[in-house]
Amino acid sequence: MALLIILIICFVIILASSQPCQTPDDFVAATSPGHIMIGGLFAIHEKMLSSDDYPRRPEIQKCVGFDISIFLHTLAMIHSIEMINNSTLLSGVKLGYEIYDTCTDVTVAMAAALRFLSKFNCSREIVELKCDYSSYMPRVKAVIGAGYSEITMAVSRMLNLQLMPQVSYESTAEILSDKIRFPSFLRTVPSDFYQTKAMVHLIQKSGWNWIGIITTDDDYGRLALNTFAMQTVANNVCIAFKEVIPAFLSDNTIEVGINQALEKIIAEAQVNVIVVFLRQFHVFNLFNKAIERNVNKTWIASDIWSTATKITTIPNIKRIGKIVGFTFTRGNMSSFHSFLQNLHLFPSDNNKPLNEYAMLLSACAHVKDSDLSQCISNHSQGTLTYKANKDIERNFSLRNDFLWDYTEPGFVHSIQLAVFALGYAVQDLCQAQDCQNPNAFQPWEQIQSKCSKECSPGQMKKTTKSQHICCYECVDCPENHYSNQTDMDHCLLCNNETHWAPVRSTVCFEKEVEYLSWNDSLAILLMALSLLGIMFVLAIGIIFTRNLNTPVVKSSGGLTVCYVILLCHFLNFANTGFFVGEPQDFTCKTRQTLFGVSFTLCISCILMKFLKILLAFSFDPKLQNFLKCLYKPIPIIFTCTGIQVVICTLWVILAAPTVEENVSLPRVIILECEEGSVLAFGTMLGYVAILAFICFIFAFKGRKLPENYNEAKFITFGMLIYFIAWIIFIPVYATTFGKYLPAVEIIVILISNYGILCCMFFPKCYVILCKQETNTKSAFLKMIYSYSSHSAGSLAMSHVSLDSTNSNIPMTNPSPGGKSAAWQKSKDLEEQVFGCICRENATSISKTLPRKRISSI
Repeated sequence: MALLIILIICFVIILASSQPCQTPDDFVAATSPGHIMIGGLFAIHEKMLSSDDYPRRPEIQKCVGFDISIFLHTLAMIHSIEMINNSTLLSGVKLGYEIYDTCTDVTVAMAAALRFLSKFNCSREIVELKCDYSSYMPRVKAVIGAGYSEITMAVSRMLNLQLMPQVSYESTAEILSDKIRFPSFLRTVPSDFYQTKAMVHLIQKSGWNWIGIITTDDDYGRLALNTFAMQTVANNVCIAFKEVIPAFLSDNTIEVGINQALEKIIAEAQVNVIVVFLRQFHVFNLFNKAIERNVNKTWIASDIWSTATKITTIPNIKRIGKIVGFTFTRGNMSSFHSFLQNLHLFPSDNNKPLNEYAMLLSACAHVKDSDLSQCISNHSQGTLTYKANKDIERNFSLRNDFLWDYTEPGFVHSIQLAVFALGYAVQDLCQAQDCQNPNAFQPWEQIQSKCSKECSPGQMKKTTKSQHICCYECVDCPENHYSNQTDMDHCLLCNNETHWAPVRSTVCFEKEVEYLSWNDSLAILLMALSLLGIMFVLAIGIIFTRNLNTPVVKSSGGLTVCYVILLCHFLNFANTGFFVGEPQDFTCKTRQTLFGVSFTLCISCILMKFLKILLAFSFDPKLQNFLKCLYKPIPIIFTCTGIQVVICTLWVILAAPTVEENVSLPRVIILECEEGSVLAFGTMLGYVAILAFICFIFAFKGRKLPENYNEAKFITFGMLIYFIAWIIFIPVYATTFGKYLPAVEIIVILISNYGILCCMFFPKCYVILCKQETNTKSAFLKMIYSYSSHSAGSLAMSHVSLDSTNSNIPMTNPSPGGKSAAWQKSKDLEEQVFGCICRENATSISKTLPRKRISSI
């Protein structure tokens, strides 16, 4: 009896297989009504039967070779649409679907695309020819699929006519990213560029550099091969051979291609790694033959077959070697698993693939689960008709786990993303219109709608907690990052040394080169102060020259010393110009050394002046003897200045200041002088500070000298200004950065210069110009006389102390009128001062310095 039932089923199968497609509705694989229709393209069968008629007629034949994996992809689309319909995503709006079987054939897929483009709600299946399809209403609003890139590209070119959105869940060919050729194509998987890059990275990290590659002879295989080859060249990986196998099972030479590929693999014995860009049925046949020939290699699987359960069911598959594969991201599969568990309860009306699967389960009812896949493949080489009965429903419920074992989570998740992306697009469009009316919107409008709004250039995508990669937030690119395309996954980093970018930037801007330029308002102010200082120096020089023979000028050390000091001030004021403008190596080296040497010379001359004054007015014999020994003007000035010259020379030779680009600031490049050696810079400043401190001590000692000679108290104040300025300079200079760093040093130089210039020369100029009555010989003698009288008492006490300690010198009795011997000494001093003032020849002063200690006064 059982044998009779099987014979009847086989008779029905053979009878049905001879019937081709009669009407367009026969062409539809599965359909369900709805307010908004979505098309689907799936290669449920592996090939289309070829016609034996001659000449061949342009007709669509029946398809054979039921593919369980692709059938599951169809169920994934149906399930995703049911999820949307049962949710609140599209309240009151139902999604319908029309799914077509492409039979892994471009021609069949093109026929399905023509039906998608046919006019909606028209009794005749026609596609109108128009110049503008903006208001045209086709049969479906969007298309999910196809799986293979070769078919997807052909269909996409047709759908471009009406800009109908096409969302692929599997097509990874890189060329499909070209929005000029495929403006309405979208996908939920990355292109082959990233897959091939990952493959080459794996090969390189594994230490392999001699590999083979096998691809299909279609757009997917050729493009993948080209992309992979470019990646290998860039990573020093060599391809030993490239084998191409016919893409479609309808091609009778496919077996020949597989055999040739195996022969090549065997011949290239040193090649142990094979990269395989093939479809599942190619890999299935290739591995079966490879096992027969004992081929054992390492196989790198592309995403199209890396998770195929059909491959794992090949007998003795472990003998093939190791398989390393790449796959897509997985999502939550619990809902789809429940759907498969209850598939026997799902309505099978208008669902031919489900009916065919039911018949195949019935035909293989007595086959073990391990052999069920092969049984279905064998029986599906013909076409089956469905006859409902209780046994088929029972087989469904008993074999539910079989489908789950064949499920490829990556592909199912990609299909779910594709459907939900369209669902969110429809939701956006239906907010302002009634989508229960099928004419509410045209297909091309959906291209403007996404789960998330398009991230504009200057932004990047930030995935949310949702499992859907199409749903994301747009966040602005941070500073020094940019994005120049829409929907970029991450922002690109600018070259921080030469470029910068503000927040939400689309490009990197070249950093501006900055320095303290001559146009800068602060630089103009500082240069004006420097010029004013130079004018003061010149004016003082003129005043002193015109009043050369006055007591004030002579008491200042003479014109030569004054000229040297004024020259140093002039150089320091002029030197500030080297701190302004674009830094050059010459200016960087010159400005610090010129300041160090000229300021040292200035301080050395002032130091000698104070030694001379202290020597003239010192009445302490011990101090006087010490000052006499110390006072050697020219050697001391040359020695003090020479030491600074040596320091600066070593600095310039060993670690010279140079021009440096400071790129630490975010938006500008600061062109500045790098001092070369902080130690040398500090030594130069420290040496000047030591001389200034000695000068300060001498000035402080001479603060009680006669008024007209008393530069000391003014110089003391000037040196205090110098110390305060440079003490403040050190922390400010160390913490300041940017183009105004040179201005800090200019300010300190100006303060130091003005402090000494004003304190040393302005009081004398005031006397020369405004108090000419005090700038006379008699006024000076009177001042000396007054100073001597105030000093007499202290000097008498000093001599009493000296006489008491020296028994060989008798004590001097006070003269009548209460005057001591010190009085006589003060009178001698007056005569010496008078004699000095009366001298006309300035050169004779330096000659008498060793003999008359007060002659400079």
